[in-house]
Amino acid sequence: MAEIFPTITGKNLNKQVTAIPDDFSEQPLIVIAAFQRWHQNLVDESMENLDKMNMNDTHTVIELPVIKKSSMLQRMRLDGLMRAAISDFGVRQRTITVYLDKQAFRDSLNIPNEDTMYWFVVDHTTKSILLRGSGIMTPEDIRQIKTRTVA
Repeated sequence: MAEIFPTITGKNLNKQVTAIPDDFSEQPLIVIAAFQRWHQNLVDESMENLDKMNMNDTHTVIELPVIKKSSMLQRMRLDGLMRAAISDFGVRQRTITVYLDKQAFRDSLNIPNEDTMYWFVVDHTTKSILLRGSGIMTPEDIRQIKTRTVA
């Protein structure tokens, strides 16, 4: 039986509430989940590789900062800091911050630790996880994604 990506709710940096993966039904979804601030370099390099291979043409790609449950004031502060650092509308749109029980989220996806970022390719109709990996998404990873998801 296929592993299903759990439904979680977050807010993108343009302040839109979004259910992941439910609100993404047009094309396969690539979710890049980062758990630590220092993972951003891994995310950025992965995004560069995805852009070079034109994955936005055939897939929806989102960045998912995963933050522990926090008070409303802490969430507003962190969201404001991230918005101030990112002026590009497209990057803000694809960056969806979730505040949740990180351990429960990791358990639901069999993520062993927060030592690196993790990525998932999710079928847009069944919400099944088609592929998954950790660390920087390499060109070889992206070729496998294309082979598996592009008709």
